[in-house]
Amino acid sequence: MSVKNDAAPRPVTVLGLGEMGSAIAVVLLAAGHPTTVWNRTPEKAEALVADGARRAATVRDAISASETVLVNVKSAAAVDAILGEAKDVLAGRAVVNLTDGTSAEARETARFVAEAGARYLHGQIMTIVPGLGHPDSVVFFGGEESVYDRHRPLLDLLGGKGTLVAADPGAPVLYGMAVHGTMWGILNGFLHAAALLKDEGVELKRFLDHAGPSLSALTAFLPSIADEVDRSQHAAQYGALRHHLPSIEDLLRESRARGVADHLPAHTLALVTEAVADGHADDGYSRLIDGFRTR
Repeated sequence: MSVKNDAAPRPVTVLGLGEMGSAIAVVLLAAGHPTTVWNRTPEKAEALVADGARRAATVRDAISASETVLVNVKSAAAVDAILGEAKDVLAGRAVVNLTDGTSAEARETARFVAEAGARYLHGQIMTIVPGLGHPDSVVFFGGEESVYDRHRPLLDLLGGKGTLVAADPGAPVLYGMAVHGTMWGILNGFLHAAALLKDEGVELKRFLDHAGPSLSALTAFLPSIADEVDRSQHAAQYGALRHHLPSIEDLLRESRARGVADHLPAHTLALVTEAVADGHADDGYSRLIDGFRTR
């Protein structure tokens, strides 16, 4: 399903035709935008050309073809190398970088683009290819609001929940990492639990049928934890850290007894034990943010 979008067709260039870059070009072509594509391996453009895209022979030709340039390649270093080949034709254009990297790399690319006389947005796509263009798909953007507003009809084609999160081009990168970090924590925690349950012969679907309300309630705690972290106020009337210790220790012993890797509960036990030893036994779980800081 694609996002409904009534934007007037405008020329757009897509640099990079990997899995996601090709999908971006497909979405743009389907919306009627004249789309120029370029890839270091020209053969990757063949299917898109058959669907109406124009294949550029060089990066300079590709960028020169459109006011709006979308970049999705394998790394920030690849972005800088590609744009560096055509710095002299960037002036007056908008570069929307949809490539993964770090926040510092996004800011450095933004600086390079600005020096070339172009304007910059960084975008973090929060979906896999089948979800691109879906009304519920999220894309975080960072950069000048005027640039985002001008190109929003085009950008909204990538996901119906696209939003400008900050003027800082590094912000969407951090937003994306925060979502992924939370996702991996939840998935790893569940798979550790699944290993325990399967060792006992418990069907996971049955477990979820019984434990679904408890698991769903976990995400309901996130706004409260976020508020405590934002205010640096961690005292808790209920669920203080000292009450977590026995349960974590039980989980650790159960894991070891069943031959299930114990590094996840062991790490949690280390975080809670350190916080309690530092005098925070009566604080809530949000206090453990201190254990993730190294400076």
